[in-house]
Amino acid sequence: MKERKIIQVGIVIQDMDKALKNYTEIFGAGPWDIYEFGPPDMREPTYHGKPSEWSALLALTWVGDRHLELIKPIKGPNVYFDFLEKHGEGIHHVKEWVEDCQKTIEEYRRKGIEVIQSGKYDEDEFYYLDTESTLGILLEIGNNGKIRPPHRRYPE
Repeated sequence: MKERKIIQVGIVIQDMDKALKNYTEIFGAGPWDIYEFGPPDMREPTYHGKPSEWSALLALTWVGDRHLELIKPIKGPNVYFDFLEKHGEGIHHVKEWVEDCQKTIEEYRRKGIEVIQSGKYDEDEFYYLDTESTLGILLEIGNNGKIRPPHRRYPE
């Protein structure tokens, strides 16, 4: 059996400041690197197979050798607004590191699973797969490529 590498758990939230405070004080996570993912820095953003100008505020921290990611949608439509509307705040996805994103996408397509959102940021590529109806959450795949320093950190 091929070894799988889950590198991230993503949580959709509505209030970034409140979430950062709570996850830092209650869970003990941090420090957090905060990014705004959106055009023009994010390239080739898609939503349901079409170009889309979506954006989101992301906060990332390491918990062991896994990322914990807080996601606040800014502009949509996107899978984060979809999640908030359907479920409210909560665990949205797990992300798997893959060597070859396109090859992995084709493997999932053969299983009837399509990409529903994607983008590129610096050397990083990421693709959300339509797995909510079968797994209960989305699966994200990506190459975990190198990205620039964060826009800010919490705590500062």
